[in-house]
Amino acid sequence: MSNLIKYNAIVADEWTRVTPPTLGEETVRKQAGKVVLFKLTGEETFSAEQIAATQIPAGKVLVPFAVWRTNKDALASRVSQGEVGLLIATHEAIEDVITEVKDINAFALVAVYVERFADGRIFTIGNLLRTRYGFKNELRAVGDVLRDQLFFLKRSGFNSYLIRADRSATEALASLKDFSEPYQGAVDIAQPAWRRTNR
Repeated sequence: MSNLIKYNAIVADEWTRVTPPTLGEETVRKQAGKVVLFKLTGEETFSAEQIAATQIPAGKVLVPFAVWRTNKDALASRVSQGEVGLLIATHEAIEDVITEVKDINAFALVAVYVERFADGRIFTIGNLLRTRYGFKNELRAVGDVLRDQLFFLKRSGFNSYLIRADRSATEALASLKDFSEPYQGAVDIAQPAWRRTNR
């Protein structure tokens, strides 16, 4: 069964995610004596060797930003045909992505990847894509996406969610209705509750 929730329903995923190969050993990163289990903002996602070794298949593909940036001329016609989606990792600065992309709405799908949920960067990226950068197409959360995040991801502008493989999409789907009437204004409902209610 599919683990993709899109527009309040569980659907089949028609996109193939492109993943650069792992070359050599990963470096163990430490900060203040502790192992860092997620990437820091501005950290490189893939090496030049990994990007060069990446195979991009035919059909609808979800391509990491670093891979797209290197291959953007070769992928331009596929982007215009709606066959290439852009995958942004939470540690990649959204301002750098927008500067490089020029027209974010050229992509039928933009996905934000959470390597390991440890902070709220995904919510900020979703909000900025919808409000500041005017992204209108499908916005998907992928990676370490769990049930209790979905309602708040929706409020941040996401409309599809690829639930972690070891979790139930059916249970996660119910979480989109965890709260009947949100109090604060957000991307999905701009006005706060006190403005929406006649007294």
